[in-house]
Amino acid sequence: MAASLRLWRLKPSRIPRCPVASGFSSGAPAGSGPQPQLEKPTSARQLDGVRHIILNNPKKRNALSLPMLKCLRDDILHDIESKALRVIIISAEGPVFSAGHDLKELSSEQDMKHHIEVFETCAEVMTLLQKLPVPVIAKVNGLATAAGCQLVASCDIAVASEKSRFATPGVNVGLFCSTPAVAVGRALSRKVALEMLFTGEPISAHDALLHGLLSRVVPEDKLEEETMKIARKICKTSRSVVALGKATFYKQMALDLDAAYRMTSQVMVDNLTLKDGQEGIEAFLQKRKPTWSHSVNTACK
Repeated sequence: MAASLRLWRLKPSRIPRCPVASGFSSGAPAGSGPQPQLEKPTSARQLDGVRHIILNNPKKRNALSLPMLKCLRDDILHDIESKALRVIIISAEGPVFSAGHDLKELSSEQDMKHHIEVFETCAEVMTLLQKLPVPVIAKVNGLATAAGCQLVASCDIAVASEKSRFATPGVNVGLFCSTPAVAVGRALSRKVALEMLFTGEPISAHDALLHGLLSRVVPEDKLEEETMKIARKICKTSRSVVALGKATFYKQMALDLDAAYRMTSQVMVDNLTLKDGQEGIEAFLQKRKPTWSHSVNTACK
């Protein structure tokens, strides 16, 4: 198999597991029956190819504490190689999507080793989102600040309600948002990102859309519907083709123009060797719907 067909293979993570039981459910929506009483800062369910991961600690403004980050990572990686998983949606309970890091974890009461663990864990979760073989959608209905804004910027697609706002206000408490700046600075234009970072002032959902942080902005009562439209569209495609395409997209962005075209030209050729690459072309020529295998195996010659 060509090297490009293995671009999206995940490496083992260094992050310890979530300190509480996963509580992961398949099929039934949250609240549809007796639920285990777990103090877990996230909840997750999967139905029809779509995994919903919810930041579920609204009393603490869904802060990305170390336990929250570890649980988020576990929910993301749960059975990640399953062909039944086609897309992940990350959302949140309450009026705040995420207020970023838990500042209590960053006080002098904790030692430097703990501080390093917080930021390294956060960085690994953020980079993981772009290494996954399935698209990740942020569904935002409220305020996303600091590492919460970083989380939105790190997702492949981001849909937000009109009332949502985004900020990197760390400078106002003496902690510059240097790690959020990595994702935010790659999603927004440099001058817009730096204004956010230097002033800490929030931007509206419409400004976030204008400057590239969001994919679309919708009325609050249409947020679920519009997000699911995107997810269902993705579910109609081949998982293996999307996985190859996603990995290639992020890799070529780091290359110069000539190198990017050399790499992607080879990937296009490799894509044609996939079973689903040939199935899609044959279905188009035969004027029928494709039957995807979602397999990374090559087509028989």
